[in-house]
Amino acid sequence: MRLLGVLLAGVLAGFGIDCAFALFHGSSPLLTEAHAADASSSTGKDNVTTSSTVQSLSPTQVIEKLSNIVSDEYTIGAEDVLEITVWRNQDLSKTVQVRPDGRFSMPVIRDVVAVGKTPSQLADEITRKLREYVQNPVVAISVKEVNSYSIFVLGEVVKPGKYPLKSRTTLLQGITIAGGFTPVAARNQVVVFRFGENGSGMQTLTSSYDDIVLRGGIAQNLELRAGDTLVVPSEAMVVFPGHPQ
Repeated sequence: MRLLGVLLAGVLAGFGIDCAFALFHGSSPLLTEAHAADASSSTGKDNVTTSSTVQSLSPTQVIEKLSNIVSDEYTIGAEDVLEITVWRNQDLSKTVQVRPDGRFSMPVIRDVVAVGKTPSQLADEITRKLREYVQNPVVAISVKEVNSYSIFVLGEVVKPGKYPLKSRTTLLQGITIAGGFTPVAARNQVVVFRFGENGSGMQTLTSSYDDIVLRGGIAQNLELRAGDTLVVPSEAMVVFPGHPQ
């Protein structure tokens, strides 16, 4: 066992900077390939062989190795913290927080819209923009902190506030999370404010509690999204002739 430990330490010591970079980003398959390449060579062979094996990976393989810790289905939101890695370019690699306007800044390409995109989509966009300045850029995105998956429930509910979205949540469930309606709530004039696509503009969606529960208006029981603001006004605030309260 001691001999095996010594041999393993020697292999790891021979990985060099490139493999250390891969290890830092959780790319265990990369280390496996490098180890296999080293093991197939003679014991006294120069460590350059292992390094050259890593260098020979195609950009597509590098992206797969560096991006394997994030889900392609995750949608980036405001206040999320992203680690942007540009392969072999420390000046462009950085950790950023998405601003409330849905953007963040990068050297050279300046502001980038992140909200509403998956990590893979954002990496592809940054790659395209960097091609004007960097030869064959390879970009990977890691979501370091998830801060955007929450909703705000305001107005005539028992417990208004900010609530995290831990699973798929409908409008009625959101109201329930906030403790339900108060006695003076205009329950048929519920409003949801939502950011538009790519974080631009604002949508206003209205819903009626009675329509959902009593009249089969299930489509009005909206599925809430990260960043939605659900407002329940009071009866004294809204008057819509012909629409029962």
